Order: sequence, then C-alpha cells, then structure tokens
Amino acid sequence: MKIAIGGASGMLGSRLDAALVERGDEVVRLVRKPATSESERQWDPQANTISGLGLTDVDAVVNLAGAPIAGSRWAVEYKREILSSRVLSTRTVVQALADAREEGSDRCKAFLSASAVGIYGFDCGDRLLPEDAPVGTGFLADVCEKWEDAALPAADLGVRVVRLRTANVLSPRGGFLGALRPLFKFGVAGRIGDGRQWLSWIHIDDHVAAMVALLDGEVSGPVNLTAPNPVRNASFTREYGRVLNRPTFIPFPSPVARIALTPNMVDETVAAGQRAVPEALARSGFKFSYPVLGQALRDLEGQRKETPRRSKKSRRGKQPKV
Repeated sequence: MKIAIGGASGMLGSRLDAALVERGDEVVRLVRKPATSESERQWDPQANTISGLGLTDVDAVVNLAGAPIAGSRWAVEYKREILSSRVLSTRTVVQALADAREEGSDRCKAFLSASAVGIYGFDCGDRLLPEDAPVGTGFLADVCEKWEDAALPAADLGVRVVRLRTANVLSPRGGFLGALRPLFKFGVAGRIGDGRQWLSWIHIDDHVAAMVALLDGEVSGPVNLTAPNPVRNASFTREYGRVLNRPTFIPFPSPVARIALTPNMVDETVAAGQRAVPEALARSGFKFSYPVLGQALRDLEGQRKETPRRSKKSRRGKQPKV
C-alpha cells in the first residue's frame, strides 16, 4: 500500500514508518517544512492544506500529530495548543480527502486518527472501559472528543475511520517510561498518591503491530490501543522497580506534584486512572506479543541495552525533525 503519515517523526510515527517500509509499503510523510523528496509532502494545518497531490494517490492515511501532553505546564496558551494541534491537523486530513473525491480519486479507503484513553475521563474508579464506555469529563476528555469528532466527516466520504484510543505507550526510549526511568534509576520513585489508580499501558511493538493490522483489516470506529491487563499505579511501580532492581519506597504525594505542575494536569495525567480494555482488537483477532506488564518491561529494558549509542559524529549529522 501507499500510506501517508502525519507525525512521522514522533515516537510512534517513526516506528510505524519503519514497520511499513520494512514490509514493502510506500510511505508519504506529511511534514511542516518544505518537502525535500518524493516521499514528503508539506502540510499546513493552520491553512488546512497539503501540497502537491494531497491525498489523491494514497491508499490510507494515519494522523498521529499533536503537541505533547506533557510538553509543558498546562498554562492557558499551551492547553489551546494541545487542542488546536490535534483538531486542525485532523481537519486538514479530512479536507484533503474531500478534495481528492472532488478530483475524482476515491483511492484512499482508510483513515487512522489518533486519540487517547483520556476520552473516558480521569476519575473512572474501578470500572472497566471498553470502547462503548461513555465519554468522561475533564480537559483531556474534551480534547479527545473534539479530536475524534474532527475525523468523523471522513466516513461520509466513504473512508473507513478508525479512532486510535491510545494508552500509555511503553518504549525503550522516550515517552512514558522516558520520564519515569531516571527517578527509578536513582531510587527515588514510588507510587503516586495512594497508588490505587488504574494504569492502562501498551508495549510500543504491540501498538505499531495493531496499527498495521488496522490498516489491513476492516475494523472501524473507536479502538482501545491498550494491553489487555491494566494495572494499578502501585503495582506498576513495584514491577518496574523489580525489573530495574531499584527500591520504590518513596511515595510521590499528589499535593507536591500540583505545586510543581498545574493542578488539573496532575489530576488528569499522573494521578488519573483509566481501566481501559481492548475489546475491539480482541474481536478482530489481534494477538498481543506483550500482554503482561513484567514481560513488556523486561523486553524494553533489554532493547535499551542492546541498542548502541550513536557516536558524537553521527549525532552532529542528525537530520532535522519532520
């Protein structure tokens, strides 16, 4: 297939890009800078445009673009950026699909649009959250709902729309574990609050494999991209400490985090809990390689050790991010 990716330079996008290329697909990367090769097309979500052929010649499009949730304190301006970066990029994809239809091209049949399990809200208790669970309350739930709503008009164009409700992605570098690992390595990590809040998580390899399966399959609608065994925060803390052979005795009180960050950021991220389960993936027959947390963490730490560090020369020659 020929597949366009928005957010191809990010943690998930780069891994998806590599997986698709490895199996023989052609990838078109949507980039903010002027395109420098046939595999790139410049897009401008503020102007609602994609250069060149747009999406007239692709079989599918995956949009993973969006400002990092944990990229900054949740000041008013940054909260606007979190929302607008997601909604505007999604609308740009939908507009390009509509333009393709007007030009007589109905080649693009699938649109995988990112979302998050945050759509279920931050105070879900012990409730299991399959894809038909109601939308919750809070800033992130509102962002996810608007994000998903922006993708839905593509279905009216005859495009299969999949809404990727992603949990905390575990990667050997960066992402959720990247922020936590230094605390664990120095032995100053511990549960957050009482540690009873649920943590939905997924190994990055399973996340990428699920996206590839969704591109190939017939599933539409919301899909929870989360491992089938969510854990409580205290259990995650103990397990990661065990894998790293580090103590995890120091709890992290929520009031301290609220001082360091912003109250609603703490309430809806580090102190939040969603017990999401991947019912749509289970119905589709998808098999997880890492369904259990300990197995996933051990594999990721092994990947970290096996990956050689780049030399100073290669770091200086690193290409600018897309």
